[in-house]
Amino acid sequence: MIRKNVDELVGDEVLAKPIMTWDYQVIMPQGATIKREYINRLNELGIKEVYVKEDQVKSQELLILKSDIEESVKEKVKDILERHTYHNNQELEELSKTADSIISNILEEDRVVEKVFDIRERSTDIYEHSISICSLSVLTALKLGIPRTTIHDIGIGCLLHDIGLRYFTTDFVTKNVEELSSQELVEYKKHPVYGYTSLKEEDWISNLSKSIILYHHERLDGSGFPLKIREMPIECMIVNVCDAFDELICGIGCEQLKVYEAIEYMKAYRGVKFNAQVVDEFLKFTAVYPAGTRVLTNEGEEAIVMSQNTGFQDRPVIKVVKDKDGKPVNEIKDLVKIHNIFIDKVLD
Repeated sequence: MIRKNVDELVGDEVLAKPIMTWDYQVIMPQGATIKREYINRLNELGIKEVYVKEDQVKSQELLILKSDIEESVKEKVKDILERHTYHNNQELEELSKTADSIISNILEEDRVVEKVFDIRERSTDIYEHSISICSLSVLTALKLGIPRTTIHDIGIGCLLHDIGLRYFTTDFVTKNVEELSSQELVEYKKHPVYGYTSLKEEDWISNLSKSIILYHHERLDGSGFPLKIREMPIECMIVNVCDAFDELICGIGCEQLKVYEAIEYMKAYRGVKFNAQVVDEFLKFTAVYPAGTRVLTNEGEEAIVMSQNTGFQDRPVIKVVKDKDGKPVNEIKDLVKIHNIFIDKVLD
């Protein structure tokens, strides 16, 4: 059996021990299934932890934006952007409501700024990328204490940050942009300008949102584009970090990396290309090994990442499925509590 905090329950776990009140009254017996709707009631009763059967423990992926919400938002963003033509921006104002919807859904998550989320590499989709950037930037801004009204402007800027790519006809998504011809690369690096120019006269979008569109590929060391500036508003630097990270794990214009590799990249350029404070806050909620990742420990055990530990992004709860000799086992290990075991490499 394994001890779980009630806040970590996802539903359908089977109790390995009965749940009792302080005066030993049985609330739920051993063997009972914890339904999703019971979890809030357990919290109300002051129950902080329970014991569940190990073989019932599933990978508990914690997403910034729930899958069904992300899919519906993606369809809306895709529909609006695909109908958009240069200087025909009336429908784009709808994305203002979409940004607010994303922000509201993120804020519905209890203690959202304290949690470690499973952000995983995925196939390339430019619309999903914009939504991901929005979610990541909103959460980073919340952790940095950015005001809600400003976060709204960040959200809009994120959803529209790549609108300039609508005017770039060469396929860049599945290959490194450095493989483009010199002429194609020059055009690609103009897409922030194209996006900014198409919206600069619109009064429904703030100057900050417009700056995010123009500056999202700039870097602190002047190595970015299109203007090679070094000084930007903190809100633009938030989007720079989130955009770069998401491009790396999706392979947008670059070689796709594993999450832990992308994290190492951000650490390497912390304070060089990217604002150090922003990188630090971003990495606080980013799991190094997302739930479901197959890993190898330093003791040669094969395991699956089950859930994350707040404040310890690289020390998750794992389920060992093979020992060092390759024999099947079923053992839960919390790497925060076991200090001599660590993840040596990712197997997936």
